[in-house]
Amino acid sequence: MLITDKKLFAKGFLLMVSFIAVFLLIFSPIFPGGENGLNFSDDLFNKLSKGSSYFIPQVTKAVKAFDGKQVTVDVKMKNPEDVKTAMLLLAKVGAKGEAKSDVITVTADLGAMLGKVTEDADLLYKDQTDQLTAAYGMDGKAAMKGWWTLLAASIKPLQKIKMIEEANVVNLVNQKAIEPAYNFAGIPAESIMTKIPTVAGLLIFYVVYTMWYGYAIFDMFGGMGLSMSKSKIKKEA
Repeated sequence: MLITDKKLFAKGFLLMVSFIAVFLLIFSPIFPGGENGLNFSDDLFNKLSKGSSYFIPQVTKAVKAFDGKQVTVDVKMKNPEDVKTAMLLLAKVGAKGEAKSDVITVTADLGAMLGKVTEDADLLYKDQTDQLTAAYGMDGKAAMKGWWTLLAASIKPLQKIKMIEEANVVNLVNQKAIEPAYNFAGIPAESIMTKIPTVAGLLIFYVVYTMWYGYAIFDMFGGMGLSMSKSKIKKEA
């Protein structure tokens, strides 16, 4: 295709070349710690996400309201390994479990059990996994996954026996304590307040860089006589 506007095409071409040059720089290990730009920004936002996902104090308060609340519920597990892990975890927090095939009858002080689970989730959140490993006799992260599995399996059984509030607080512990701790394990937490200039710079760069590419394409196509314009309405004679 012929170039109809060399000046406009040259402008777009220079924008595209510079866009590609910056793109290559982004994937070069020139950022702190020898990271490339993508890994640097991903790591930063993971740290900020962890810093904004600390709900354990609120969960602890919610669980406290169930201290002394005795519950007995039949929980069906998916496989024998989950049954074995669950029985071990229950014993470690002073709860009772009776296993028959893949069903565990759990009897516990709900507040006390969930309070201990929340404390342990806090240890994992703060990357103090050695304490969890020592307490449970297994990998700390694996122990918290086991708790998540057991608690998740107990929600519907609790609902079936009309223990709605109890089911809700079990779900709260899973979603707001165990999941953030497990998902962000090994990642240092950062506060957004300490990274405002960096975050603002990254977001502004993202917007500018996106427009950069758009204008490069727009000008190059415009220089080749291809443009977007509203078609004229053909009038009847």
